[in-house]
Amino acid sequence: MELTLDIGNTASKATVFYKDKIRWTRSYKNLVLGDLKSIFQKYPIEAVILSSVVTTKKSLVRFLGSGSNFVMLTSTTKVPLKNRYKTPATLGSDRLAAAAGAAKLFPKKNVLVIDAGTCIKYDFVTAKREYLGGSISPGLRMRFRSLHNFTDRLPLIEPEPIRDFTGTSTKNSIVTGVEHGIVSEINGFIALYKKRHGSIKVVLSGGDAPLFAGHIKSSIFAAPNLIHIGLHEILKHNVERT
Repeated sequence: MELTLDIGNTASKATVFYKDKIRWTRSYKNLVLGDLKSIFQKYPIEAVILSSVVTTKKSLVRFLGSGSNFVMLTSTTKVPLKNRYKTPATLGSDRLAAAAGAAKLFPKKNVLVIDAGTCIKYDFVTAKREYLGGSISPGLRMRFRSLHNFTDRLPLIEPEPIRDFTGTSTKNSIVTGVEHGIVSEINGFIALYKKRHGSIKVVLSGGDAPLFAGHIKSSIFAAPNLIHIGLHEILKHNVERT
């Protein structure tokens, strides 16, 4: 069995694979050493890959590194696609993992990955398995907080289902401005990539993906475990090379 770990800005997620299938998965607000030990006690883990966009606790890395097949995903890790990003050392490991996952799910297809999480990330992989890069914009809650923090009177709003685009109160105006703004942004990026590359597959992932899925004009493929599928591919690529 193999374990993939994705430590993000607001949460962490662990997934166990067996014969290329997800056997178990769980999200953590704050992943600690005890959580890892519990996973290893429950499953016979033979290889692990860790992706983190924050500073990882040394105790976690030491524990994982005590095994023979541990991969810490960095800019120098071998990946099963061609990375065309001009500054690979600054590329978030979650974006690279998502690209690898897209290439796995849709071989020989152009794929635009849209990850609606803390930030909204757009990443593009060509049919030739080339990762070209993409874009990063503020995520849903980040936009709500920005309106509240950088003004004197605008309240802090929680996300809610998308309705009419004309707000009839300050609260509704904020909701429609943020949420319909994101929908328009997503549809705009899809249109740009289609214009340049022709036929593309659109993959939507991330915690806020369900809120926007029904409002995207293009046909989409929902992939909540996309990053972990990619991490698993990268792990196999490196373990098989050893």
